[in-house]
Amino acid sequence: MIFVIRPEPGLQATLQSAREQGLAAVGLPLFEVMPLTWVVPDPADFDALLVGSANAFRLGGSGLARLRSLPVHAVGEVTANAARSAGFTVEQAGEGGLQAVLDKASAPTRFLRLAGVERVPLEAPEGSTITTCEVYGVRALPITGSAQVSLRAGDPLVLLHSAAAARHFASEAERLGLDRAAIRLACIGPRVAQAAGNGWAACESAPQPNDAALLALASDMCH
Repeated sequence: MIFVIRPEPGLQATLQSAREQGLAAVGLPLFEVMPLTWVVPDPADFDALLVGSANAFRLGGSGLARLRSLPVHAVGEVTANAARSAGFTVEQAGEGGLQAVLDKASAPTRFLRLAGVERVPLEAPEGSTITTCEVYGVRALPITGSAQVSLRAGDPLVLLHSAAAARHFASEAERLGLDRAAIRLACIGPRVAQAAGNGWAACESAPQPNDAALLALASDMCH
């Protein structure tokens, strides 16, 4: 059984993709995404928005309207579609992570990054700058009784979409005394696999940091 622990709305998107591929996956959300209070900077100080999650547009609040004049560089199509739905123009939608989006952008560019408290570190291209506004946070949730039973049975495979998810799941496994040697992990990238630590039955990384590659990896690990 495949367990998806990411928060909404990504949880449902991953479950839907899994079902379309004939994979037996269930949702076990261990995170809750919450909006943060933030001060909207002057859009005249920036050339573009850099966004790595649709949550920035879902939870950014009314202040986002002040930034609609700035084109969006989005990590992928899901985030790009959220930007369009919020009234923004998308200049670029990437496929291989937010750093790859940055590397393809024309320099010099003054980026305003709308992000969560937990985020991937980035290196700005030469001549460009990145200013970050934290617009949402993620609260970790405990593994409950029924989920414990499921994780102790069969041959569970857990999908990990972030380093924070990896650390939290590993911590919960330790707290509950789950047998790491009986649990397999499919990670969206090497950084996530490293955060999960050692001792798992398997811990593999997708070749590209996106949901499609992660589900392909999960499929391979299930067969």
